[in-house]
Amino acid sequence: MNRDDAAERQPQGKGSLRGMAFMLVSGLCATGMNATVRYAAAQVHSFEIAFFRNFFGAIMLAPIFIRHGTKLLRTRHIGLHVLRGTLQSGQTLTFYVGVTLSPLAKVTAVNFTAPLIATVLAWFVLGETFRARRIAALAFGFAGTMVVIRPGFADFDLGAVLVLCSASLWAVNMMISKVLARTDSSITITLYTSLVALPITLIAALPVWQTPTPEQFLWLAAVAAFATIRHITFVQAFREADVTAVLPFDFTKLIWASAIGYVMFFETPDVWTWVGGIMIFAAVTYIAYREQQVQNQIPRSGDKDP
Repeated sequence: MNRDDAAERQPQGKGSLRGMAFMLVSGLCATGMNATVRYAAAQVHSFEIAFFRNFFGAIMLAPIFIRHGTKLLRTRHIGLHVLRGTLQSGQTLTFYVGVTLSPLAKVTAVNFTAPLIATVLAWFVLGETFRARRIAALAFGFAGTMVVIRPGFADFDLGAVLVLCSASLWAVNMMISKVLARTDSSITITLYTSLVALPITLIAALPVWQTPTPEQFLWLAAVAAFATIRHITFVQAFREADVTAVLPFDFTKLIWASAIGYVMFFETPDVWTWVGGIMIFAAVTYIAYREQQVQNQIPRSGDKDP
């Protein structure tokens, strides 16, 4: 190996390590947000928590809007933006209620299904390649979901069902985001989502409204802070390294959720949560691995996913 090769490989290795570190932080923040929602929901309704999550998120976006003005709102797809913001509201509301009803580890395991659902939707909506290996991986992943929820074998878990509904809404939003990203910036997409979700979650919160105390405001701000840091570190992880290098570290969310759930809420996840969670995450990781292989082969030979 010559010096040039060594110089090229070293930054890649460092980038992979940084990407892994960002993904670890992302997983911890995601679990921290869920735990904070669970804790705050003992005093403030979940719908109100969802509103303040969007409220504080809008405050964080305000400096960007003030700096760049209304040009950030220029778009040819206002209808898609409204739809995305509406679905985002439903996703947040159902997820936050689900978090209060099910153990954190189960919530985390079920929420892993979002990329699987998005893969199916990509086939129907965007016409993406969908062959035997992906079908097998999807079947394996959805079987893992059934292992976690165990319909007919365990008591009905409304929380897990709501989280599954939330994951489905998020998967649809992934598809809408792909379409919007062709013409609109990520800032424009985020801004419209916030503008649409804020009044919708406010309407949902009004019937159960109670003005938070100063201490409760701190917990609500913490939910928004965890969510914001989680989003930033998640995106940065994929910028630093390949998907296949960092995605497995997203599984640490299940470990964080089990630990925090045990310490804060005295929850002990059953073996089925772990088995199903591993199945779901293995399917997601394999699909991501195959996608990256195909993308790497296309420029060289035009090969397709067998």
